[in-house]
Amino acid sequence: MTAFFALATSLLWGLADFGGGLLARRTPALTVVVVSQGIAAAVLGAIVVATGGWSEAGPLLWFAFAAGLVGPIALFSFYKALALGPMGVVSPLATLSVAVPVSIGLLLGERPGLLQVAGIAVAVTGVVLAGGPQLKGAPVQRRAILLTLVSALGFGTVIVLIAEASTTVTGLFLALFVQRVTNVAAGGAALYVSVQRGAPALPVGGFRWGSLPALAFVGLADVAANGTYAIAAQHGPVTVAAVLASLYPVVTALAARGFLSERLRAVQAAGAGLALMGTLLLATG
Repeated sequence: MTAFFALATSLLWGLADFGGGLLARRTPALTVVVVSQGIAAAVLGAIVVATGGWSEAGPLLWFAFAAGLVGPIALFSFYKALALGPMGVVSPLATLSVAVPVSIGLLLGERPGLLQVAGIAVAVTGVVLAGGPQLKGAPVQRRAILLTLVSALGFGTVIVLIAEASTTVTGLFLALFVQRVTNVAAGGAALYVSVQRGAPALPVGGFRWGSLPALAFVGLADVAANGTYAIAAQHGPVTVAAVLASLYPVVTALAARGFLSERLRAVQAAGAGLALMGTLLLATG
């Protein structure tokens, strides 16, 4: 069960990143985040009311609130690092977020077997290579590396917090709702400040209502990924769940190949193969 839900997490995160990247090409990235997360919060609110999730309210929701505060910081740092570039270095470095939940799992006494250790090493190497690390070209700014490490720490912290925010399915819906409302509040405040400083909030030509379905998909896929990861972490070793969930850059690269006809470089194809091999080792270990 852990492997299934963790792999579902990587699929959902990979597709959400792909969709969000496409939308951010014509709409300010901060607007994409606020609108997509707002749609997800509205849907989750309806689910919480329908399932009676309010009855699960308790001290654990502080974990969801904390995740909602950390998430925007991580996302903003990641986008800024991508702007400084080069992206071929920034994107793979962000997968270091897996170190946070893996470290927590080890501190809590988890001891993966020999095959699982090998699978973790192979899978992480594959994910980094699948991102297409840029070995030549423009030098990497120290600020870009620092921002990427901040975003990786933030992303890793978010998935640890959301995994601790509930113990039941209905409680998970409520935790995700609280996280998303906090995301929208924090992101909305940042967007307001950005607009006050002269940055645009809407794309050139105005907002296109036809983009709402895509924005909804990005928001819902992201929140679903958080949910599937929480389930994976609660039903199996966190070390295994975190590594399998971190395979999302492979999904993003394959989506770009399928929908945008972007050609995978040899290093990316090799990385995808290693990621698959690591997945098999983890699943059989």
